[in-house]
Amino acid sequence: MNQARTHTEPRLDARGTSRNPGYAHIYAVVQKIPAGKVATYGQIAALAGMPRQARQVGYALHTLNDESGVPWQRVINAKGEVSPRTWSENHLLQRILLEDEGIEFDDHGRVDLTRFGWAPDSA
Repeated sequence: MNQARTHTEPRLDARGTSRNPGYAHIYAVVQKIPAGKVATYGQIAALAGMPRQARQVGYALHTLNDESGVPWQRVINAKGEVSPRTWSENHLLQRILLEDEGIEFDDHGRVDLTRFGWAPDSA
């Protein structure tokens, strides 16, 4: 018996963020990343109390809409790269937004995490 999968859109609150309680912790951490700095998915997961759940950070950020005010663009992968998305060209927008904040990319499309990485203890 083959059951068709159904896709439901995440429920969003008035700010355009998911009502998933775990995601609220992720959004709170991402809100703390200052302009001109980046953090990794794994770093955000750990700070949100969800160690080793970097993918959940990606899922949470994917649910945001433009009115959320959450600076999603400041979260990149552990290699210092903007992760490409198969469903959109937001990775191109993400790089533009980061460059507008003064973040520099090398010839391989990577950010120097030593220079631009967010250290929450020093923020």
